[in-house]
Amino acid sequence: MNAQDYTLTFQVAKSPEEVFKAVTNVRGWWSEQIEGRADALNEVFNYRYQDIHRSRMKIIEFVPNQKIVWLCEENHFNFTKDEKEWTGTKLSFEISQNSDQTELVFTHIGLVPTEECYSICTDSWRNFIQGSLKLLIETGKGKPNPYQTAIDNAEKKKAAAGI
Repeated sequence: MNAQDYTLTFQVAKSPEEVFKAVTNVRGWWSEQIEGRADALNEVFNYRYQDIHRSRMKIIEFVPNQKIVWLCEENHFNFTKDEKEWTGTKLSFEISQNSDQTELVFTHIGLVPTEECYSICTDSWRNFIQGSLKLLIETGKGKPNPYQTAIDNAEKKKAAAGI
């Protein structure tokens, strides 16, 4: 890690176990369209958001209730010159107990200000980490990207109804 890697931190009044469980529930906070497992060492899962972003993550560190690290093995953006910009970066979730609070430190290692997607990606991570993931931890319900089929069907219904 270097000082420029993108990092977010928050604390919650939940146990490290509850925070860890929420982080591994990627469908509950990032996207309902995750394919594969995100809850064990060496597992691989795929993320997709419309035709805008696709990635394949491999879990390369998995220390229950303490740390998870994903390696972005493949990535595709449709909005950057380098479509594979995240490929080779790592996403780290470090969990620690601080008296009656549990702290989560998220670091996207390799997402630095010189990257083309930095502004868009950091806005998205703020939404997903400090918004959806924190909400999932605190309330049991996050705000992940919905499964795309449901969106497509709703848009078709609106179009058919002339809305």
